[in-house]
Amino acid sequence: MIKNDIWISQMAQKGMINPFEPNLIREVDRHEGSLPPNRVISYGLSSYGYDIRLSGNEFRIFRHIPGTVVDPKNFNPQNLESTQLHTSEAGNYFILPAHSYGLGVALERLEVPDNISVICIGKSTYARCGIIANLTPAEAAWRGHLTLEFSNSSSADCRIYADEGVVQLLFFEGEPCAISYEARKGKYQDQPERVTIARI
Repeated sequence: MIKNDIWISQMAQKGMINPFEPNLIREVDRHEGSLPPNRVISYGLSSYGYDIRLSGNEFRIFRHIPGTVVDPKNFNPQNLESTQLHTSEAGNYFILPAHSYGLGVALERLEVPDNISVICIGKSTYARCGIIANLTPAEAAWRGHLTLEFSNSSSADCRIYADEGVVQLLFFEGEPCAISYEARKGKYQDQPERVTIARI
């Protein structure tokens, strides 16, 4: 069963999402009090989900190194290039070039209950710009900051805004599992607020 806003809010108070925003935020006040509020890509609690934000700590883009092949069993960190955080009146953002793939990290830290699986889906605002969020689930009893994967399928470079909504989390309750992610000592447990590369 998919969990609703009441349950998400109750569990967030117990540490499931940190920091937690109990409302769906669409605009924020600017530091200069005389300016009108700044519109943002929504984040926070919705009816049956929670929109998490992209951290401004790090965003890395895949680059081609002649003579190399990306190998998930022996990942070469040199295939990922850090990209600059830009600032404008619209907000802080990274640029994901056309037809490229990048990795960011969630601002929020999750502590998934042991009877819950979390599915991550893309937000329509980015989908309409050609950005595909290819996110893996957060399994039962997983903890940490999600590494977020984005593909720019368009022929134009695209901004991806930091500290604003990037993906929605959907929480599904199931029968108790025999072995949780924590119990099996999953390799991506307790990820920091940094991009975590492929491991085996």
